[in-house]
Amino acid sequence: MDQVSESENAADTRRTRRFSQLPARIRLEDTVGERPTSPPASADAAVTPDWWLIRMGGI
Repeated sequence: MDQVSESENAADTRRTRRFSQLPARIRLEDTVGERPTSPPASADAAVTPDWWLIRMGGI
C-alpha cells in the first residue's frame, strides 16, 4: 500500500510542476507573417471563366 501512495505522490508532484505556471506569452507580432505578392502575369490570368461560380459559392 505504501508503493501506491508513493507513486501517487510522484505523479502529483510531476503534475504540479507541469501545470503550476502559465506558458510564456507570445507577442501578437510573432503570430503574423508577411510575404510579398506579385501581380498576375496578364489580365486574362486575373479572371477565370467561372468567376460567377466561385463568387456565388457553387450555387
